Amino acid sequence: MTSFSELGLSKPVMNAVASLGYSQPTPVQEQAIPLVLEGRDIVAAAKTGTGKTAAFALPAMDGLPRAKGGKGPAMLVVTPTRELATQIGEVCSVVARHTNLRVFTVVGGVSYNPQIAQLRRGVDVLIATPGRLVDLMGQNAVNLSDVQVLVLDEADRMLDMGFLPSVKKIVAATPEARQTLLFSATIDDSVMGQVGNLLRDPAFVEIAHKGETADTVDQYLFRIPQLAKPVLLNALLQEKGGTRIIVFARTRHRADAVCRRLKRAGISAEAIHSDRSQNQRQRALANFAEGKTDVIVATDVLARGIDVDQVNYVVNYDLPHEPEDYVHRIGRTGRAGCTGWAVSFVSPENEIDLKAIQKLIGQQLPELALPGFDFEAAVAQAEAKSAAREASKDPDIQAAKKEMAKKTRRKNRAKAREEAEREARIQTAGTAGGAPEAKLSLPKGPKKPKTAQKPKGAQKPKASGKSQTVHKSNPAQKQQVSQKPKPVQGSKKALAARGGKAVAPRTDMRPGRAHRAAAQARHRSR
Repeated sequence: MTSFSELGLSKPVMNAVASLGYSQPTPVQEQAIPLVLEGRDIVAAAKTGTGKTAAFALPAMDGLPRAKGGKGPAMLVVTPTRELATQIGEVCSVVARHTNLRVFTVVGGVSYNPQIAQLRRGVDVLIATPGRLVDLMGQNAVNLSDVQVLVLDEADRMLDMGFLPSVKKIVAATPEARQTLLFSATIDDSVMGQVGNLLRDPAFVEIAHKGETADTVDQYLFRIPQLAKPVLLNALLQEKGGTRIIVFARTRHRADAVCRRLKRAGISAEAIHSDRSQNQRQRALANFAEGKTDVIVATDVLARGIDVDQVNYVVNYDLPHEPEDYVHRIGRTGRAGCTGWAVSFVSPENEIDLKAIQKLIGQQLPELALPGFDFEAAVAQAEAKSAAREASKDPDIQAAKKEMAKKTRRKNRAKAREEAEREARIQTAGTAGGAPEAKLSLPKGPKKPKTAQKPKGAQKPKASGKSQTVHKSNPAQKQQVSQKPKPVQGSKKALAARGGKAVAPRTDMRPGRAHRAAAQARHRSR
């Protein structure tokens, strides 16, 4: 096997190889490095995870002069995603420490001002995403007239993402006498038809053919209804291990939903997709690489941008839209000589996508055995949840819920109103009399005692004093008893002058009789 020392690299770059921890070159590095050192344009197709970044970074930065006038750049690398740009920047920075070059990365999602300031100070190797680079060119913040080496990394992905107009604008701003290196996981006629005219007599390095997957990755599938996938994913993580796992979802909303469910199950997970800021994405990848996060949930936009060593396995929660994305997804595991495996959850509506994938890779995927998973119970649970969800959408049930909510609101408002009135009465009574009264009640008149039927010949008792018996034979006594004291009438002053006492009239406070008592009192006062 050929060693790096036999490829023609200089001593400073060989020191960088040692710093990167490389021992033997991969096939794409072994074939591409000598061609780049010769100054040839090349088109390289290699499996993901086979060291394509080092295949162009090591030879292109070997002997690269510093940018003229402190501006630059002398080498430009264009890549489709922020994560790929960051990872390329990390490899190039190691090489730059040994070659005395300045490396800088510009991506979207962050402020322009620091990037513009650094570009004005000068840069030798610039790694950029197409959108942000075009924006900086529009602000005259970067000059590409001194570019000697142009690298288009993951060219097929850039074309799929619609970056062809931006790429053409960037290439037009570079000198024609440049060296162009085109690297990708797959190269086909459609790619060459769009960007083939950007190269001059290129040499082809084809290590991987279209649809070819890494030999270090075992592939499986598990057929499951869509609604039962959350239960299956939890069972899979419990049985096969839940650390250093990458889960791929089809949409951003699905990725966020899967991440929330994993967190509720007590699993540390973070989502990465195009709606996340650059800082959020970098922080999530850093936590995953350091072991602080066990599961990363990502979309296809980042299928090529996650380069983390020793990923245990990959889960395709949803099958991708494009069969080629399947190859890049499972390529996140089994990298750098390590082994790994991948499993795809296939729902009935995804059988067509499965057939397209199996046709591309040229093999049938076997079923994954998961003894600890109760398939029937998971499906029944999913169907129950689906039925409950559909019932909640029934218009009659919705109308009944709204009516109940209205009644509850009316009852709560009435209760609150009564409480406010009670508090107001208590507060008013406390202000007027010093002590709040609990409840205002009107006194009732005295009840008339029930009297037993008098026997014949019984005498009536006297109005005051002890009861006396009146004899018919004593007319004087009869006359004395029959005389009743007349009430003293007149005003208080008149009565006081005559030495009499005012007898307060008895007030009948029963409802409807208070006004009568008041009228009688006025009449007596006259």
